[in-house]
Amino acid sequence: MATGVRRTTLTLPAAPVGPASPLPAVRAPGDVHRVELPEGPDLPPDMARQLRYAPLDSLLPVAIHDDYGRTRAETTLDALVIENDRLRATVLPGLGGRVHSLYHKPTDRELLYRNPVLQPANFALNGAWCSGGIEWNTGATGHTALSCAPVHAATVPAPDGGEMLRLWEWERLRDLPFQVDLWLPEGSDFLLVGVRVRNPHLNAAPAYWWSNIAVPEDERTRVLVPADEAWHFGYEHTLRRVPVPESGGTDRTYPLRSEHPADYFYEIPDGGRRWIASLDGTGHGLVHTSTDTLRGRKLFLWGAGRAGRRWQRWLTEPGTGGYAEIQAGLARTQLEHVRLEGGAEFAWLEAYGPLAADPAVVHGTDWAAARRATGDRLEAVLPRAQVDAAFATWRPYADAEPKEALATGSGWGALERARTGHDLPGTPFAESTVGPDQQPWLTLLHTGDFPRGGGVPAAPLVAAPWRDLLESAPPGPGTDYHLGIAQWHAGDRAQAVRSWERALAHGADCRPLYCLAVAEESEGETARAAQRYAEALDCVPEDDPADGTEHIGPLLPALVRAAVPALLAADRADEAAAALARLPEATRTDGRLALLTAQVALAQGDAAAARAVFDRGFEVPDLREGDETLSDTWYAVAEALIAGTRPVTPDVRARARAEHPLPDRYEFRMRTV
Repeated sequence: MATGVRRTTLTLPAAPVGPASPLPAVRAPGDVHRVELPEGPDLPPDMARQLRYAPLDSLLPVAIHDDYGRTRAETTLDALVIENDRLRATVLPGLGGRVHSLYHKPTDRELLYRNPVLQPANFALNGAWCSGGIEWNTGATGHTALSCAPVHAATVPAPDGGEMLRLWEWERLRDLPFQVDLWLPEGSDFLLVGVRVRNPHLNAAPAYWWSNIAVPEDERTRVLVPADEAWHFGYEHTLRRVPVPESGGTDRTYPLRSEHPADYFYEIPDGGRRWIASLDGTGHGLVHTSTDTLRGRKLFLWGAGRAGRRWQRWLTEPGTGGYAEIQAGLARTQLEHVRLEGGAEFAWLEAYGPLAADPAVVHGTDWAAARRATGDRLEAVLPRAQVDAAFATWRPYADAEPKEALATGSGWGALERARTGHDLPGTPFAESTVGPDQQPWLTLLHTGDFPRGGGVPAAPLVAAPWRDLLESAPPGPGTDYHLGIAQWHAGDRAQAVRSWERALAHGADCRPLYCLAVAEESEGETARAAQRYAEALDCVPEDDPADGTEHIGPLLPALVRAAVPALLAADRADEAAAALARLPEATRTDGRLALLTAQVALAQGDAAAARAVFDRGFEVPDLREGDETLSDTWYAVAEALIAGTRPVTPDVRARARAEHPLPDRYEFRMRTV
């Protein structure tokens, strides 16, 4: 059959991602990927530089997505299919352009882990993320802020005369546009993917890219890669060099032989071909290879321990099997960022396809023979020279203008083009894509004044040129509020505080108060932060819907979730309880609010009431990767039940763990405890 691209739909049980948070992302991001660098000469100099280069210290200007639950309903999603007579790839443009499925027709095999559900979870840099398939991670260390966001998609001419599927978007954390071109040469068993990340600015920018591939796992799944060493990174935040395949007495190339979740970043020798494969007990599976620009290769495994299995069930459908991730990136590790000079670009080619090797060798005890046999099979079915040639053939087509639009992403790229006039051949950010989030900024650009009507937009901009425009604009609630956010992002904290105070004086709503509360928290001013939160809560009007329902807007629940921990930290437990009481009873059954209810009861000295919340059962939909709040609160309640009003001693702690073991439903710890 002729290679083609077509629209279709995909129906899955899905929990809605929900709208963006009404509060700006002025809090510092979590430290899940914080690394404690080893001392001594063990760390290669280029790696050491890139580990220290431009780590993400703010999520601005992107919005947080945390308003999702765990109730799934049959949902129809737009999908795009690129297909030849050998392979069929299904892409979800509304979820960052994720490749949901890669089906090999001759062997009737799904090559990826195809998640049977769409369940958002708090793994992306800005919250909502879902597992499975192939995802394109750009921006900064972690899952991209575009994980659950739409991207632009269109058909473009392919190098062999057929059609390519192009995906593109403007990545806002680093202000860099990128594109992903997918095509299937006629008769090919491999999906070819050309990727380009461009820096249209005058100054250098930190770049980041990892292609993450979810693959099925079982006891016989083995990940093979041409390396004898790897860098291990776990949730203890340490990075250390380990041998491959065996370390600590265990062969870590079998994902289910490890106990705890971990990353293994492989050291592929310079000059060696870059590939990674996941093969099952019969020697069949998926292989990924690329041109040399995509340097890194990685295995992420959940492990066979209780927490890893719990996370698997959390992200997928229980009983459908688990997955591991094989990945490829610009640097040795995902903890690094690579300098991209102004006016320059990174471009490379990737290939995804089936591989079959002798299972006796693949699963033998001779690691060198296993990886050599796998590499030889790859060279036989897809020679390295063929990949390099395909890249050279694709490069002139990277600038080809799209033919038929298939999906629409955000208007942020169009806004940046309006400001700068950047010429970006191949990735048109059309003016027609400018929407409500961008329109106030377009008005500021054209008139020099930020619009005063319609409330404060939830989507800030923080780049220096926009900050300059805000500083020159007439004062007003929106102008000063957004100026404060841009100043905060730039590190000018004192000016940010003054701008937010001016916004309040000009009649802004409670959001500048929230920002001021975060500013106090960042300085360790616990009491003053709590007071600001209390003022912000008082600033939100009481909801009194005319229809008598309990419907409330998103602002109050978001503020309550932020304020209650701060009020508890300042020993204002009764005010924290009153804040929760402002929400309708139905709203308080939300898992995050249920956890806060238990913490408030504990702070008020009612450990039995706190334990009752746990016994009734709840789920925290946006529990963060590495977050141990659930287990910490459980054991704090257990200790209070045993100690009563007496001090909590080591003996009490030991009894709490022995007499009140953490139930499986609350076990999410990703490290050795």
